[in-house]
Amino acid sequence: MTTMIGTPPALTEATTAVRSALRVRTDWAGAARLVADELRENLPGPEILTPEQRLGDPDGPTGHLLHTEPDGSFSMLAVIWRPGQTTRIHDHITWCVVGVIQGIEHEELYDEHLNPIGLNDNHPGEVTGFAPPGDIHRIVNTGTETAISLHVYGTDLGRVGSSARRYYEPADTEGSR
Repeated sequence: MTTMIGTPPALTEATTAVRSALRVRTDWAGAARLVADELRENLPGPEILTPEQRLGDPDGPTGHLLHTEPDGSFSMLAVIWRPGQTTRIHDHITWCVVGVIQGIEHEELYDEHLNPIGLNDNHPGEVTGFAPPGDIHRIVNTGTETAISLHVYGTDLGRVGSSARRYYEPADTEGSR
């Protein structure tokens, strides 16, 4: 177990819950569902970050890698979004579960041809999960306060560097790296 000295108890509880969910061997969609169910019951609050980390960055969404499982089976990343900040349209290299800790995250969902297929406003306490294929989306902080979310990815982000597989432009159905 990779727990640093001073790890907030709520983060330890969330990590233990994810580890427990992943004991069930299943496909990526099943893993996302199981982890989302556990995270709903064990979603920590903003205290998993220092006050400085909670400020975010005026230049764009900021991520803080909080935990990587020693066997590489999952990583936990906190993302801080100031009002108006957004991601590019992207998909992922593995399953992902997102729990909103603070603020509102507006999610725009797309099909493989980049046609809009759905919109979600995710509020504090809400947890969503997905797995490729069918995971093309963009996140926007449409609120007036800083948003914070906890992302759990089914890989070692310290090793692979990013959860994004591909970035898309609205007129680009092939994507670019």
